[in-house]
Amino acid sequence: MSKGVSIYFMRHGQTYLNKYNRMQGWCDAPLTDQGIRDAMRSGRGLAEIEFSAVYTSDLQRTVKTAELVLDQNKQGQGLEIQKRPEFREQFFGSFEGLDAKEIWDGVSRHVHQDLSRGYEGLTSPDAVKVEMDAFHELDPSHDAEDFMTFWLRVELGLIDVITKHRETDQNILIVSHGITIRNMIHELIPDFEIDQMLDNASVSILRYQDGFYHLEAYNQTKHFVELAED
Repeated sequence: MSKGVSIYFMRHGQTYLNKYNRMQGWCDAPLTDQGIRDAMRSGRGLAEIEFSAVYTSDLQRTVKTAELVLDQNKQGQGLEIQKRPEFREQFFGSFEGLDAKEIWDGVSRHVHQDLSRGYEGLTSPDAVKVEMDAFHELDPSHDAEDFMTFWLRVELGLIDVITKHRETDQNILIVSHGITIRNMIHELIPDFEIDQMLDNASVSILRYQDGFYHLEAYNQTKHFVELAED
């Protein structure tokens, strides 16, 4: 059997903009106390995993999450965090910082989807593209990223990481953002259906082996370990 690689995708811990239900793409709020604890719990649950490389976006919420995870990892104290702007969240333009429900409801109406049903309407391969394009069209400044702008950026980072590690039998940690992680998984596993949002500090695991990617876990939080002070 040929060598492969396991990629651990982790969403950052809760931030204050998450807590206040505000749009957060390139704007970068600090982690809340809950976000810090969850990152530590997630890291403690991965304490026995030996990571060979750690990548984040260049936004502080992912860097801080990675630092907290590595602090809990028995193997990871000496690892350098490699910050990649390619792994940023989608840019929401003039919608950054605004009420998330109001903005998402507007996007929902624009693409004729009812988000009161959760993410049931976002399971088709084209749904994410339509959704991102709607942000760009609805943004009065048109600065919000459309799908092609977003994906060309993210793909550069993803291809680079996969090329470096795909046949090493290593474990790789990528701390990124909810929409970005969903789309990276979707592009690597075309039949993957996006049916839920990712929880903060959750882990999704992809295994590359013999030319194929396999989704081993998605939005996993059951590995969280309670901390002594909790």
